[in-house]
Amino acid sequence: MRVLGIETSCDETSAAVLDGAGDDVSLRSLVILSQDVHRIFGGVVPEIASRAHLTAVVPVTERALADAGAAPIDAVAVTNAPGLVGALLVGVSYAKAFAYARGVPVIGVHHMEGHLFATALEHPAAVPPFIALLVSGGHTLLLDVEAWGRYRLLGRTRDDAAGEAFDKVAKLLGLPYPGGPHVERLAAANESGRFRFARPMLRRDQSPGDSDFYDVSFSGLKTAVLNAVKSADDAERGPIARAFQDSLIDTLVEKTARAVARRHRSRVVLGGGVACNATLVAAMRERFAPRGVEVFAPSARLATDNAAMMARAGLFRLEQGERSPLDLNAFASQPIPGLVSA
Repeated sequence: MRVLGIETSCDETSAAVLDGAGDDVSLRSLVILSQDVHRIFGGVVPEIASRAHLTAVVPVTERALADAGAAPIDAVAVTNAPGLVGALLVGVSYAKAFAYARGVPVIGVHHMEGHLFATALEHPAAVPPFIALLVSGGHTLLLDVEAWGRYRLLGRTRDDAAGEAFDKVAKLLGLPYPGGPHVERLAAANESGRFRFARPMLRRDQSPGDSDFYDVSFSGLKTAVLNAVKSADDAERGPIARAFQDSLIDTLVEKTARAVARRHRSRVVLGGGVACNATLVAAMRERFAPRGVEVFAPSARLATDNAAMMARAGLFRLEQGERSPLDLNAFASQPIPGLVSA
């Protein structure tokens, strides 16, 4: 089956073509157009993002189709949740029109389920069962993936997502948007010095039955950074960035280690934009190497919002016999499909 994927959930307009069956798939094309205009405002402006998608979705899709070759499309997969509703509606409307005009099915795909599939496009061994840590600008989820389509939600953020925390701390430090890469570079060039921030929601007396055993919270860490910035000079921005990143990464690694130990998994799969953070990936591999646990992370191209992962998740859903009606809508928030009781 050849699937066209379309992604417009935030500030990337992306289209991709993928064909194959099951886990034996080939990515034929991937086009991602990032909206750099949001750097001017220090964050994504929803109305500007929606208008930019309107301008870009047709040429981006046409480029992806041309790159993939002349074979016909059998189905269209499109992100319909979660995300910015106006941005999502651009992709959903275009995907439905494209599918209707060609007489092929359309399937709405959950954005975070797409991130679960992304790493497997580059690493064939990144398949269930595994522990997944999805860390993006809007979400932080810790999942036990028993099989494709069967997910146990172990933990999530109670406030700021990991990527959001990076962006807000970057702004406090006077760094550009998006903040993650800039904070990482600054942290890599510095030691924490006199700064050390608590590891949020990590206590020695926590047990698996506690509600915060797997959950994370970064709002307090962000406030600690704010207070540190107020009392520091410009020369101490680097040590603050390092202390912040150390705290966030230590927390994510420990929460993931708890999941691996309790669920007895031998693979960890990272997904989402923060999975581009090389320090996070290295810390995960250092923690799990002595246990023989493999850690898989996507390349930057597949960690960011992209249509290849949506096409792959859509292919799975289509192979399960699922189809979306032509009144498919967009939703700002929606639980990931396939959740089972923890």
